[in-house]
Amino acid sequence: MIAKTPQPPYYAVIFTSIQSQDTDGYATMAAKMINLAQQQDGFLGVESARDELGITVSYWESLEAIKNWKLHIEHTEARNKGRARWYSQFTVRICKVERVYGFEK
Repeated sequence: MIAKTPQPPYYAVIFTSIQSQDTDGYATMAAKMINLAQQQDGFLGVESARDELGITVSYWESLEAIKNWKLHIEHTEARNKGRARWYSQFTVRICKVERVYGFEK
């Protein structure tokens, strides 16, 4: 599903990843993190897709909201498990969204 975001400006956190061979518990934790993120102040939406390469884009009102999410203790624990177990590689990019356009039938 494509996230319904407000008019810009706002921010996007793009999390691109490649999983390791050990994915036990990953799907449960990923669902938990999306549910938890949705409860955070400043959260606007999320889009995610996974095949060989996983991409999750979360949308936030401000850089402060992004920082608070990064520092959330349960998110920190999940990130640490990801580094130790679930990912062989990941990259995080933080972008300011300045313009949005699209198409829908």
